[in-house]
Amino acid sequence: MVLIGDPRVADWETVSTFEEQTTALAWRDQLRGMGLDAKCAADHPLDRFGCGDIYLVVPPAQWSRANEIIENLD
Repeated sequence: MVLIGDPRVADWETVSTFEEQTTALAWRDQLRGMGLDAKCAADHPLDRFGCGDIYLVVPPAQWSRANEIIENLD
């Protein structure tokens, strides 16, 4: 699920951005599998194909670890 305009993650740090929901959720699941509290968020609703500006976010204290994981999974 992609959170749309959710204030609970407003101060979280962006690890990566995606244009397509399926890919964003797969990356989120990778981070969650490694023990991070990752979520996908967007400022505006996605289109009917699940596309839009999607942010993969984590709490500020987890950004460094999440960034390290993303860089090594690329």
